[in-house]
Amino acid sequence: MYGPLVQLIKTCDRIPTRFNVSIMLFMACLISYMLRVNMSVNILAMVQPIQSNVKPVPVNTTSDFSINRTTLPTANVPDYGPRYNWTSHDQSIILGAYFYGYLVSSLPAGVFAERFGGRNIVGLSLAFSALLTALTPLAAEYGMWATIVNRVILGVLGGFLYPALHNLISKWAPPDEKGKFVSALMGGTFGTVITWPLVGVLIETVGWSFAFYIPAVISAIVAALWYIIVADSPSSHPRIKAEERDYIEKSLGDTVSKSKLLPPIKSLATSLPFLSLLVLHFGNLWGLYFLITAAPKFMSEVLGFNLAKAGFLSALPYLARSLAAFLFGTIGDFLRKKSILGVTAIRKSFCVFSHIIPGLFLVGLIYIGFDPYVCVAIITLSLGFNGASTMTNLQNSQDLAPNFAGTLYGIINFVGTSSGFISPILVAHFTVDRSTMDEWKYVFMIGATAYIIPALVFVVFGSGQVQRWNEPKQKPSSTKPDEA
Repeated sequence: MYGPLVQLIKTCDRIPTRFNVSIMLFMACLISYMLRVNMSVNILAMVQPIQSNVKPVPVNTTSDFSINRTTLPTANVPDYGPRYNWTSHDQSIILGAYFYGYLVSSLPAGVFAERFGGRNIVGLSLAFSALLTALTPLAAEYGMWATIVNRVILGVLGGFLYPALHNLISKWAPPDEKGKFVSALMGGTFGTVITWPLVGVLIETVGWSFAFYIPAVISAIVAALWYIIVADSPSSHPRIKAEERDYIEKSLGDTVSKSKLLPPIKSLATSLPFLSLLVLHFGNLWGLYFLITAAPKFMSEVLGFNLAKAGFLSALPYLARSLAAFLFGTIGDFLRKKSILGVTAIRKSFCVFSHIIPGLFLVGLIYIGFDPYVCVAIITLSLGFNGASTMTNLQNSQDLAPNFAGTLYGIINFVGTSSGFISPILVAHFTVDRSTMDEWKYVFMIGATAYIIPALVFVVFGSGQVQRWNEPKQKPSSTKPDEA
């Protein structure tokens, strides 16, 4: 019974442990996004299509658990499972519920990881996320608000993930390999690429409920592998070779403390390198969420191109970003290892690729005309170049304070996630009366500004050096009076 599991562990142990850890970082992000984005497809099969003029017929209305269920007395609507009387407004609340929970937990997540260990935070997040996803069909039976609560809690769990992963990277990644480690966090982008077609196939073959069950099972398996393969640090890993452990610890030097430290809030609030990182990360997430939400609306309403019907094209920008992240991460690590550029120079110069070029592509959307395929190409290039963020805002918290990398990332992610709510409101403001190129040019210019200005701020004030407030305060010597 345990033979295959033992063999798997022995096989993994032949590979450098830090490589196995990086693979699990990738898988954790992939699973997080799989459980995050599956609802956007599943909900189409859970409700009556807007195009249908068929009046839904309630089923089992005497049952409290089935009051929202409907059957559709027509052959025109596929039978993928029970359908619910959720309006478009209800659906938008359900789809947005995840991000409200995500925003709440992002801020304290880094502190939790530094106090209780990144391994447990990520492992528990994956395990309980699997459970909640498996319970989603049951929540839908109870009604819309039960589904919303389910998604909010799922978002809370998801918010803990990335700060905890940054905490692990700070302890596992040698400085010359951090680019590749941080690139592993692009597993979430790749998760989007594979989830949409997977969920679509599951819905059409076995029904929408299995489009929750199957991802939940995959998540549970990854959670189990996570606890087998990952440890909080090289020194606590039970099977790491002594040579590799010594190499990692020696490369990190004394930048990472083994004691549990409280984050220096006052120092963070007055640190120009950290504040410029916060601005840079906000600009990155603004561009990311802007392209995900606004660009399809632009192509649909202005160019008349239905991106949703072209599965490969809709996934292409995410795939480009994921692949480019590994490319830029490898180049950045090479430049650092060969001492061609210093850390600060790498962080600032790569902003050209992660922020400035994507911003210029947004400006280019105003002038490219009305060819939808050219538009897709521009969006793909913009999001692809943004993969260089693995060498800028996604890694800089590791540079500034390895001891508080999770806390720093939690703070910047909390602020940055707000762009996911602001940018759609901005788009709605400019397109409330009509949606033409005349209105959208303002939207694209603001999006480009949100990319480029933060990059310029970071180039001026940013840093790649460990800050003084990373170091724990030294305890006063017993032979000297206490210095308050």
